[in-house]
Amino acid sequence: MQHQPIRVLQVIGIVCGGGVEAVIMNYYRHIDRNRVQFDFVIDGYEESLLDEEIKKLGGRVYHVEPYRKNILKTMYQLYRIIKDNHYDIVHSNMNTLSVFALFPAWLAGTKVRILHNHSTAVKHEGMRTVMKKILRPLSPLFANRYAACSRLAGEWMYGKKMMESGKVKIINNAIDLNEYAFNESLRQKYRKELAIEENAFVVGHVGRFMYQKNHAFLIDIFAEIVKKKVNAILFLIGDGPLRQEMEEKVKAKGLTDKVKFLGLRKDVKALYNVMDVFVLPSWYEGLPVVSVEAQANGLPCFLSDMITPEAKLISSTRFLSIESEAGEWSKVIIKSNPHRCNVKMEMEHAGFDIDKECETLQNMYQTDTILGIHR
Repeated sequence: MQHQPIRVLQVIGIVCGGGVEAVIMNYYRHIDRNRVQFDFVIDGYEESLLDEEIKKLGGRVYHVEPYRKNILKTMYQLYRIIKDNHYDIVHSNMNTLSVFALFPAWLAGTKVRILHNHSTAVKHEGMRTVMKKILRPLSPLFANRYAACSRLAGEWMYGKKMMESGKVKIINNAIDLNEYAFNESLRQKYRKELAIEENAFVVGHVGRFMYQKNHAFLIDIFAEIVKKKVNAILFLIGDGPLRQEMEEKVKAKGLTDKVKFLGLRKDVKALYNVMDVFVLPSWYEGLPVVSVEAQANGLPCFLSDMITPEAKLISSTRFLSIESEAGEWSKVIIKSNPHRCNVKMEMEHAGFDIDKECETLQNMYQTDTILGIHR
């Protein structure tokens, strides 16, 4: 007799080409779906970039009222989805907003309620920072399983004492290392398609246009690079509320022909091959999946020192002070050696091979279902 797979309800919120959905989809693509199947709750009623693929993989997609519009309606819809479909596991990936997913799950009698934190915060993000601080102590109240993408993200959400207790599981932002390995033929193909000269020095960045990612500083860094490398090009992959502002800044600096706004792309893994360096000057992160992808490609990566040291997965990765001048960043970046090395062994040793990490996650879901854990 063939057993049905365990169905896990993944609550991911808004689909915007961000790192959280990338992490969950990486696991979903590689998990043994005969043992564990994912279903998804997504904010908004329009079809998302993920709907088609999720359905092809056997998952269900539930669209709900965006929580920013009517949080009570969103929570009621979640309650009905969970109750009517008898989900034993709800895995919330909404960071501090997870209280709005896990409270309905608790009311519906869900046995396993996972809070998975993917981020941290800084002081200078206005109401966003205020709301995070208000919601942070509430978020774990209705969870009975606790996870984070890094120790830093775990300490921020749960505190050091909780992390030291061993109750928080680190779920690495693992990827398919073979898919992201450097490919010279793809480099040549995409450089030709994008009209990038063979000797061009391509600085790459992948991230949503929002305060966290610090695009304004990145453009300042690139402006300094161009002073020394006239053949430099900047790739900005992603979209978001600050995109127009950054386009205006690029124009004001006279860099329009040097900066390519590539928008949301489904071929990001191929575009890493086109780059010569990868720069991520974020104000904060949990453990950015784009840094994992870039390092798997063997790219020299330059990350802000506000990002957890756990993000250094290969020896060439450098952390630079967010307080430094743009010119200091540019000097270090220009001196980098763009030659790619085989980094697969380093990445595997760091625990970022999706096949190995999937097995761990599958076992966690199956163990929790058998135990039927209640708080």
